[in-house]
Amino acid sequence: RVEAFRDAASAMEQEKEILLEMIHNIQNSQDMRQISEGEREELNLTANRLMGRTLTVEVSVETIRNAQQQESLLHATKMIDEIVNKLLDDLEDAKIRLMSLYGACTSDVPAGPIDQKFQSVVIGCAIEDQKKIKRRLETLLRNIENSEKSITLLEHQKSSVRQSCNSKQD
Repeated sequence: RVEAFRDAASAMEQEKEILLEMIHNIQNSQDMRQISEGEREELNLTANRLMGRTLTVEVSVETIRNAQQQESLLHATKMIDEIVNKLLDDLEDAKIRLMSLYGACTSDVPAGPIDQKFQSVVIGCAIEDQKKIKRRLETLLRNIENSEKSITLLEHQKSSVRQSCNSKQD
């Protein structure tokens, strides 16, 4: 029963993360740009209210770690944070680096290179921490993918507007 309880709490932690990501994606979706200002404001208010309510829920499953596992977790987190902090400077490089970290966390054969140093750090973490690190990397990569899609759509819209403006001038 204790393991079932811990598993249920972990599932609730994941569900909270998924809900927050969904709300964030809706707020930043291309569809939000295509609705009227009033509807957009109303949806943003609702999304902000839901985000606030979701953030009031605190679910925490503590992982028992020895000193070496604690040190490995801190080191792995620091490595990911360093890449995230440089994300806005070079999105493509950050994506490649995060993919190599993710490749180090998965048992499948990754499409690209594996960060061997990160892999040895993650192996030193507790199993639950390894799963959380992998989930965090999946979320970061998904967010980058969504950002790239938004940027591509915006660039496409800009070029369409430029073309229509140029044809009107002719």
